[in-house]
Amino acid sequence: MSRIQILMYHRVGHFPQRMPSHRAQICHLPRFKAQMAMLRHCGYSVVSLDAVAAGLRGEQALPPKPVVLTFDDAYVDFLEQAAPVLQAHGYPATVYAVAGLLGKTSEWVEPEGLVPAPLMSAAQLREVQSMGFTVGSHTVSHPRLAQLDTPRIVEEVTASKRMLEDVLGAPVRHFCYPYGSHDIRAVEAAAEAGYMTGTTCQRGPATEADDLLSLPRKAVSQGRTALGLFWMMFAKNRTRGQAIRRPV
Repeated sequence: MSRIQILMYHRVGHFPQRMPSHRAQICHLPRFKAQMAMLRHCGYSVVSLDAVAAGLRGEQALPPKPVVLTFDDAYVDFLEQAAPVLQAHGYPATVYAVAGLLGKTSEWVEPEGLVPAPLMSAAQLREVQSMGFTVGSHTVSHPRLAQLDTPRIVEEVTASKRMLEDVLGAPVRHFCYPYGSHDIRAVEAAAEAGYMTGTTCQRGPATEADDLLSLPRKAVSQGRTALGLFWMMFAKNRTRGQAIRRPV
């Protein structure tokens, strides 16, 4: 059975101090560079979510030790800091954008005691796309979907896809549940909207046993070294019974 490591990042750059909480929100640039070099040195194959979907459906073979790189929220520092490192290695990545907040800030983090940071504009998302990266949807306004009524879930999931496709002039096939908050209604809304994959915050490797619209990921925290990331690849982290699957 294939074991695909889907890594979750948010911000990459230079940060003044260690954060006592919300450690998965940032990754210092020197550590990010070391992590990306470690993947190559240790023989990991960085692949796209399109390749993962095809592999898990049995349509094509995946390379040895597959890894996917995902970046939530589409912060400007992805373009300024992370993208040059990824391009230097030739790595694909998926950036999940909050469709209703392009060119604004991550205002949803204020209640958590964090300072909002700039998000990429429509033009910057098109630049990211032109660099070969994939842009996915992260809803319209970054809510906790499982806490919403069903019509609002459908609107957040569906409208964000439409808005981003208008901006990019290309299909948006991948979705990410903000905060990892999802239930069967959210998964079914993603399926109805036509997404190919949906990623969560449930920790563990993805396998053929997973629903493509509720794939697990592993968050890379602020203090994670390259060696720490290497060991994290071996962790199972989750109970399989916790996964949400659509009825077959």
